Amino acid sequence: MTARRRVRRGVQLGVALVATAAALVVDGCSVERLVNRVSGGPLPVVSSHAAELHAASFVVDLHADSLLWHRDLSRRSSVGAVDLPRLRAGNVGLQVFTIVSRFPIMTSIERSDPRWGDAITLLAITNLWPIATYASLGERAFYQARKLERLAAADPRLIIVRSRVDLELLERRHREDRDVVGALLGIEGAHALEGDLANLDSLYEAGVRLVGLAHFFDNEFAGSAHGIEKGGLTDLGRQLVAEVERRGMIVDLAHASEATIRDVLAMATKPPLVSHTGVKATCPSTRNLSDDQVRAIAAAGGVIGIGYWKEAVCGTTPADVVRAIRHVVELVGDEHVALGSDFDGAVATPFDAAGLPALTQALLDGGFDDASIRKILGGNAVRVLSVLLGG
Repeated sequence: MTARRRVRRGVQLGVALVATAAALVVDGCSVERLVNRVSGGPLPVVSSHAAELHAASFVVDLHADSLLWHRDLSRRSSVGAVDLPRLRAGNVGLQVFTIVSRFPIMTSIERSDPRWGDAITLLAITNLWPIATYASLGERAFYQARKLERLAAADPRLIIVRSRVDLELLERRHREDRDVVGALLGIEGAHALEGDLANLDSLYEAGVRLVGLAHFFDNEFAGSAHGIEKGGLTDLGRQLVAEVERRGMIVDLAHASEATIRDVLAMATKPPLVSHTGVKATCPSTRNLSDDQVRAIAAAGGVIGIGYWKEAVCGTTPADVVRAIRHVVELVGDEHVALGSDFDGAVATPFDAAGLPALTQALLDGGFDDASIRKILGGNAVRVLSVLLGG
């Protein structure tokens, strides 16, 4: 790259940083309104049968980034997709909340360069997060974990799931009272460990139970599907996978490179989980799973959460989500697919958490029977989480 081109790119990046910061300073919710959108397109009419089936199911969503945003999740909002009132309206029994600690200002599904800048730094500064979060990815994780703790402290019908026992308790209480909702905490990318495996202890104490190995960048542990090198597990990454399993935590393969997925499947002793993704067969993308990967994950007893956003399913309707689900079922059976919305993950989705019955209707319209739908809505996720979580 010539000196002139380097200067031009630097100017462009500077302009992007200033524009983003200015927008965030004005109103964090306004920015979220732009990036976390419900598309508002026509949804299928929910029949009485679909409504009853949905109400009788234990619904699990394996991925939402709602803790990142400047919003009171105890109140229903017109912004974003997830808050407690909308989870209850959608009969969600368990929501996995994932912590984002680093995210590129300019994203690329194919190749994201860490030199392009970090949007979470801007978000932390302009939304007045604690000063310690400005430079520390670990502190960003602790800050978001504390937000969930405060939410649960203020609402006795919100249960934070840290163990298999907690999950069993949640299922019992949700059967008795549909307004009881569970939350399981994860990190999206091991960047929050800041290259030090010892930091896993602190994250565990903070309630983190799901560990994504990579997000948009490669890191000291693993290659990302969007990274520059796209390598596999490093020696430190292999130690991390072993430690996560030993502690009764969960390895999440979402955003992982092909080499990382292959390396984890070769060494893991427990079923694999992919919290949110699409499949290449219905939506070709570096981000999505190939048929060979789907077969390998299923063969190991794992589960795959299908997302709702356009880049995951190449569409913007519940039927597009169902098309990806159907492909997995036709390939490996109905035991290995689940829901992984990516709600509030800077994406547009066809419905919010309250609109989930529309997906149940789309599954019925797609020819799935009640037993399969119950598995897809949450049964498969609960089965695998029960194996992965410690006692």
